Amino acid sequence: MAEKLALASESEETRSGTDWWGEARGIFWLVLAVLGFHSLAAKPFYIPSESMMPSLLVGDRLVVSKYPYGYSYVTPTFHILPFVQGRLFGSLPERGDIVIVSHPVVRTDYIKRVIGLPGDLIEMHGGILYLNGRPVQREKLGLRALKVDGNLTCDPRHYPDALARDAAGARVCNVEIVRETLPNGVSYDTIDIGLTSADNFSPIRVPTGHVWLMGDNRDNSADSRAPAMSAKGESEGLGGPVPIENIGGRAEFITFSLDGSANWNPLTWFGSFRSGRAGTSLHPDSAAQ
Repeated sequence: MAEKLALASESEETRSGTDWWGEARGIFWLVLAVLGFHSLAAKPFYIPSESMMPSLLVGDRLVVSKYPYGYSYVTPTFHILPFVQGRLFGSLPERGDIVIVSHPVVRTDYIKRVIGLPGDLIEMHGGILYLNGRPVQREKLGLRALKVDGNLTCDPRHYPDALARDAAGARVCNVEIVRETLPNGVSYDTIDIGLTSADNFSPIRVPTGHVWLMGDNRDNSADSRAPAMSAKGESEGLGGPVPIENIGGRAEFITFSLDGSANWNPLTWFGSFRSGRAGTSLHPDSAAQ
């Protein structure tokens, strides 16, 4: 009887010990599930630049869906696959969509708006965009005061004479807003700070299997208008029309936004949230709505 009790006690001790192999398998499958969802369904994205203002601000966090245009070599979470032509279950984005695109050389993710589709003839003169020989409809909405904070500094090199104070004495960045409406009826706001070298380019035909991408902050965006690499060998724009294989997904909505005031102190975290941005849809306005 004593031997049986001893054996039972040893068996219970064995069962009560940590099953490290089981724990490792559980973690493995959890990581695999997260990476699978991240690669095939949706992923979070952080806005690091001002190229998509006023629609997107530095510090915005958003959700990007992976499936609307099918899957390509840039779909996996880690961009480690070589270029492979074509998309699985592929479809073209629509004009006006905000998309994540992998830089053609350095594989960094950019976020831009789809302006031109395969076969489109695109040109720009005096800041006015032309699609297939016709000017894109523009409506000047006047100045918009964007609140200046740690993530929106209103650098005078990029926004001359825009820094000001509102009636309450808060610092704001006054930018000229121009609303564009593409031929498919979708509209969105752009920023126009005046004539720059990026406001003029000769007609370019978008090749088959490519799209033309531009930032909403037209005079401060490295997009299809800019060379892919600078003279110093640094990544710059997208170097012209972008292969549809480089499109990684569509921006859906903002989850939350930070103003850049937070630091290591947890007490500063909640005060750094920008109000009124969570849940904002990133789909362009449609005339059909």
